Amino acid sequence: MTSTESAPGALCAFAVMAKAPRIGEVKTRLAPPLTAAQAAMLSRSFLKDIAGNFLAAAETAPIHGYVAYSPAGSEDLFRALLPPEIRLLPPRRAGLGYSLLHAAEDLLAAGYAAACLVNADSPTLPTAALIAAATALRACGDRVVLGPANDGGYYLIGMKRPHKRLFEEIDWSTERVFAQTLDRAAEIGLEATILPPWYDVDDAAALGQLRRELLGEGARGGAAAGGYRAPHTAAFLRRLAAEASDDRGRAAGAAR
Repeated sequence: MTSTESAPGALCAFAVMAKAPRIGEVKTRLAPPLTAAQAAMLSRSFLKDIAGNFLAAAETAPIHGYVAYSPAGSEDLFRALLPPEIRLLPPRRAGLGYSLLHAAEDLLAAGYAAACLVNADSPTLPTAALIAAATALRACGDRVVLGPANDGGYYLIGMKRPHKRLFEEIDWSTERVFAQTLDRAAEIGLEATILPPWYDVDDAAALGQLRRELLGEGARGGAAAGGYRAPHTAAFLRRLAAEASDDRGRAAGAAR
């Protein structure tokens, strides 16, 4: 199933903003320490887990899940990765600001009461944060919901109307994104609801944090930190750890 479908007005659409997880085109800041192929596989694991997180949230809140994908023509790749309950939203124009605005416009035009756009870098984002965003957007009055990321960006933006100003004059991919978005909301008199902060996995330090969260001593798939258990990501990281251990063993044997 692709594109938007007729949707009862009480529902909130959640869309993860995702590039096709092709080798050399995604998670490039993680290669190294990963190879380009491993980085692409990690991206695929993230997408599977974020889709699973949407479905988990939908058990409690009135949510439909989407992937707002790019580039055009890559829908078959996404369809092969995702459960059938997750819909696909095609792109209209390249560029993060345009992609976010257009995704919000298209979802709201399809009849959803609200739209939340989520990044593709936070596989352990607590399900509770998704539910909180949907709940906030059901309250009376227009508003924006923002989930601040630890790097100064945001992992989620939700709205009832496609306010173009929220995406204008933003220094994308910098530590100023969250603060500037709040400024834009204030300019147009839009109430802002702020969710608890979470982290993006887009560099080696954040990858280490993810490993500790999912694989560290006493960790139960992110449960210790309140995060989503991210089973696909956890399984991939365990495979990487096992391969690294085997490589070290072979190297030690060769050195004897």
